Amino acid sequence: MKNKLNPIALFVKEKRRRLKVTQVELAEKAGVGIRFIRELEQGKETLQLNKANQVLQLFGHEVGPVKISFED
Repeated sequence: MKNKLNPIALFVKEKRRRLKVTQVELAEKAGVGIRFIRELEQGKETLQLNKANQVLQLFGHEVGPVKISFED
């Protein structure tokens, strides 16, 4: 369930920490629950894209398609 290399989780956590915003403050600003922020930052694989976009929009970003590389 947790993916420590999840780029969205790493991005949100890093941006939030740089801005010195708590998870609670980020949840309030984005209009989502604290549980969603925690799960997002922990790399939960099944999240609602609309809520993820609410959070990412605060940082000027949104979820988008990324090409998958099948090479190891």
